[in-house]
Amino acid sequence: MRILGIDPGLRKTGYGVIDVQQAHIYYVASGTIAIPTDLPLHHRLKHIMDHIREVIEHYKPHESSLEKVFVNTNPETTLLLGQARGAAMCALADTGLDVAEYTALQIKKAVVGRGHARKEQVQIMVQHLLNLNAMPEPDSADALACAITHAHASSLLNKLKELDLDTTHTSKMRGGRL
Repeated sequence: MRILGIDPGLRKTGYGVIDVQQAHIYYVASGTIAIPTDLPLHHRLKHIMDHIREVIEHYKPHESSLEKVFVNTNPETTLLLGQARGAAMCALADTGLDVAEYTALQIKKAVVGRGHARKEQVQIMVQHLLNLNAMPEPDSADALACAITHAHASSLLNKLKELDLDTTHTSKMRGGRL
């Protein structure tokens, strides 16, 4: 399974692609989409959408994950970040990908083990987990961390689904009584 993680932003949008094979995760690619800040907002949002579509077309992920917006001290900044996130989500949905969403707290907890980890700690753990030769850039690391979080979460959900199917099967074998 190939997972695309996105860390949306209006100046830089990070992306990270990993492959998951059983319990192992492998680095495929990552990068940062630089958004020209001199463009009007609607062109910046289109820039995000177009480039995420290109990433999807090139790497052909099976699933996607996106970092949720946190409430910033500045409401205008939160709204703008939400629009960048919406542009990313539309690009993902437009290509037929379902979108899993995770908060920064969930991502940091899944990758570092602490929900209030620093950016550098996330970078170091992503480098370690994916066996990278160099530390990824902050936006790429956040996107890869989002993809890793989804890999762990989807693995757990699949195991729970299997247990539910096994329980149903066992229940039928016993005449519906447990």
